[in-house]
Amino acid sequence: MPDVPAAPPAVPAEPRVVAVVVAHQRRELLVEALTALAAQTRLPDAVVVVDNASTDGTAEAVRAWAAAAPLPLDLVRLERNTGGAGGFAAGVARALHRHAADLVWLMDDDTVPRPGALAAALRARAATGAVLVASRVVWRDGREHPMNTPRPRVGAPRAEREAAAAAGCVPIRSASFVAVLVEAAAVRSSGLPRAAFFLWNDDFEFTTRLLRRARGVAAPESVVEHRTRVFGGTDVDPGERFRFEVRNKAWLFTRYRTLDARETVLYGGATLLRWGRTLRRSSARGVLVRGLVRGLAEAVRPPAATADVLAGLGGVSADVAAVESAVGSAAVRAGSAGSAGSAGSAGSAGSAGSAGPGAAAGPLPPGQLPPFSVLLPVWAADDAALVRRAVRSVTADQQLRPDEVVVVRDGPVPAGLDELLAELARDGAAGVPVRLVPLERNVGLATALEAGLAACRHDVVARMDADDVSLPERFARQLPVLAAGADLVGTGLWEIGAGEDDVVGRRTPPTGERIASYARFHDPFNHPTVVYRRSAVAAAGGYRDLPLMEDYWLFARMIAAGARCENLPDPLVKYRVGADAAAGSYARRGGLRLWRSELRLQRHLRAEGFTTPAQAVRNVVVRGGYRFVPARVRTVAYRRLIARSRPEQLPR
Repeated sequence: MPDVPAAPPAVPAEPRVVAVVVAHQRRELLVEALTALAAQTRLPDAVVVVDNASTDGTAEAVRAWAAAAPLPLDLVRLERNTGGAGGFAAGVARALHRHAADLVWLMDDDTVPRPGALAAALRARAATGAVLVASRVVWRDGREHPMNTPRPRVGAPRAEREAAAAAGCVPIRSASFVAVLVEAAAVRSSGLPRAAFFLWNDDFEFTTRLLRRARGVAAPESVVEHRTRVFGGTDVDPGERFRFEVRNKAWLFTRYRTLDARETVLYGGATLLRWGRTLRRSSARGVLVRGLVRGLAEAVRPPAATADVLAGLGGVSADVAAVESAVGSAAVRAGSAGSAGSAGSAGSAGSAGSAGPGAAAGPLPPGQLPPFSVLLPVWAADDAALVRRAVRSVTADQQLRPDEVVVVRDGPVPAGLDELLAELARDGAAGVPVRLVPLERNVGLATALEAGLAACRHDVVARMDADDVSLPERFARQLPVLAAGADLVGTGLWEIGAGEDDVVGRRTPPTGERIASYARFHDPFNHPTVVYRRSAVAAAGGYRDLPLMEDYWLFARMIAAGARCENLPDPLVKYRVGADAAAGSYARRGGLRLWRSELRLQRHLRAEGFTTPAQAVRNVVVRGGYRFVPARVRTVAYRRLIARSRPEQLPR
């Protein structure tokens, strides 16, 4: 039997990395940074240098370096100094719009990465499923640089902490632009850095926005040197620039929802303490006081949209407009609080159908469908024959075939299933490549799906269970809805018993505006039927460990974040409940373990504002009590409430 690949489980196939370096009046340091990029053990695929209207010969030095460099380099020369915020917004937009970046590696012109920095950051991303990886930043002499310490994520879920610890990383809540590796899909979902910040706190706002509900880690093995003139932290006397710190922090705390209420209090208090220290230590307090007054006065006016700040810059303006217009959120373009990280209006029943942050790609031209992956997890209890049938149903039998199938092997499996997986990984299925993601131990569905999502090559991903069967028209009907701008599309399903034609029930999901209101009491999607945008899943924080309810929790967060959701009522998947449903699928819905999961779910939904207090009490009483009803009674009750007890004739 061929050896199963032993590579890390979540490594995407050759992600395209574009480094973005923002420069202003530091020609010699910039050349050192570029030389360090060219010395990486894993080279970036391209480099974008944004010259922020330097007058020290920076552009000429970059052109001379690029003429003999081994890296493709794109010099973006800005006619006016747009600050670090404008420079990074312009550079990221160029990397996404013109260089097809999967990942962007952001750094200042005085950042010199050590040779293995990029490779280590990529390993950390692969091992943890993070959308953002921050490097360890040291000064010239090797000391940890106090100016660029990522803030740890307080209260990170256990699964996130364990995944980070296993990779030698730490979950984080924010990071600086010295140096940080970011998923392009997350940027397309949440928007560019806000150019109105000019400088100071632009990186804090951007990274907390991306990490509002997604994973980020600090990777100690990825080391860069921040070659500042002096060694010091952010409370070093800033002089006249203090106005930007005050204005931008005021904007961040009052106009954006990148932080929740607890974090706003925590970081707001820390900010006031730091300002106090800065004032006490300053030798020019009058300058700082004037900056404080001026910054607060400027914060009264709303910040301009990034596209407006960077207007009139030719190709740069076109890049920015292209990326920002594809975000799909009017709030991002207006510079308001409606970023991908915000919870949105959880109480709005219509939120599921509104324009949301997950509409990363926007509608495609008529007739053009996006490439997509199928994500299929397997584990030890799965039957090899049923897995083969499931794979055939999403490949050979489909009217519209996927571009790849990603199979996650959740821990060791029996020999027969192991042989089948090796065969699929070697030969593919009906011309569709099959990629195997082998996990050494059983980690549970949520973690396995996160590993699989990280390994998918495409933003659009279709879910499939290992013992179900997709009808031939499934993808041909769902993909056009995604192409029209949806972020999540589910379908109805047939429940089948002993065989594929043994129909025992039908589940018809809610559609349109009913989805959001229905979600306050019950999962509005049949998980094995969904197709979604990976970027929208990441924007909502991804799958989190919650036995048999990880999907409901994810979908609730996606709805709350403003994702565009839809269901096709027709059954397009055959869902296997077994010959005796009361002893199989429905039996798993009861018991003490599920009751505990139910309580955890309801606490989370209430804490996130998705349900009202009355709805939470109702759900605990009704849904929690349901867990202790005898399995056969539970089966009958579920089908009467959720599915049709007398299904229509199954089409053949």
